[in-house]
Amino acid sequence: MENKNHKVAIVTGASSGIGEATANHLVSLGYRVFGTSRKGDNGKTRRTFEMLPLDVTNVDSVEALVKTVMAKTGRIDVLVNNAGIGISGGAEESSLEQVHSIFDTNVYGMIRMIKATLPYMRNQKEGRIINVSSILGKIPAPFMTVYSSTKHAVEGYSESLDHEIRQFGVRSILIEPAYTKTQFDQSSIPADSLLDVYKKNRKVISEIIEAAMQTGDPAEEVAHTIAKALSDVKPKVRYTSGSKAGQLAKMRRFLPTSMFDSGIRKIMKLD
Repeated sequence: MENKNHKVAIVTGASSGIGEATANHLVSLGYRVFGTSRKGDNGKTRRTFEMLPLDVTNVDSVEALVKTVMAKTGRIDVLVNNAGIGISGGAEESSLEQVHSIFDTNVYGMIRMIKATLPYMRNQKEGRIINVSSILGKIPAPFMTVYSSTKHAVEGYSESLDHEIRQFGVRSILIEPAYTKTQFDQSSIPADSLLDVYKKNRKVISEIIEAAMQTGDPAEEVAHTIAKALSDVKPKVRYTSGSKAGQLAKMRRFLPTSMFDSGIRKIMKLD
C-alpha cells in the first residue's frame, strides 16, 4: 500500500474536458487523483495524475478499478462521476437500443461507480460523491431529449441518495454546468434514425448550440465549482457552474411556466 497522506479522488472521463480539468485542479489542491478513460494511460500524454482504464458500462471493469485504487491507497475520499455521452436529435429519431446505450453510460454508469465506492466511504464515515449533471437536468432541451432525460435521472438519483447517506458522513452533490468549451459537442453522437420531418429544426438548433459552445465557460470553471463543493463544510445539494447556468436556474425557478416555455421556444427558434 502506498502513501496515504493525501485525500484520494477518482475522476471518471478524465482524458479531456471537464474531467481532465478537474483532475488537474484536485492535484493542485493536494489530492491523490486517479483519472479514468476507456483506454487508460496510453503513454502518449504526460499528466499530473495517474490514468487507469475504466468502462463504466461494465461492472467487472468498475469493480477492478475500485480494487486497484484501494490496493494503492487504502481509501477513497472523492468520486467525481463525469463520464458521459452526448447525443443530438429528436426523441423520435433515436432507437430504443440507442436510448438504452446512452442511459447505460450516463445513468447506470454513475450508479455502478457509486455502488462500488460507497461502502468504503461509509466505513470511513466520510466522503463526497460529485455527480456532474447539466443545467439540462433542470430545463427542457428539445432535440437533445435523450441526453436531457439522462441528466434529469442523474438529478433525481443524486438528490435522493444524498438524504440516505448523510447519516454516514457522506454527501452526494450535483454540479450543473451550462455550455462549456470542450470537445463534448463534437464527440456527441447523432440520433440513429433521422427523419426528414425534423431536418429543419435539427439544423437550426445544431447551429444555435455550436454558437453557444464558442462562448461557453472554460472547463476549469467547472473544476473550481467542484472544488468548492468538496471544501464547503456544509455543502449544498446542487451547484450551478458559470453565470449562464445560474441565470437559467433562476429563470426556471421564478418565471411562470408559460413564460419560461415561450422563452425556450423563442431561443430555439421553434415557432
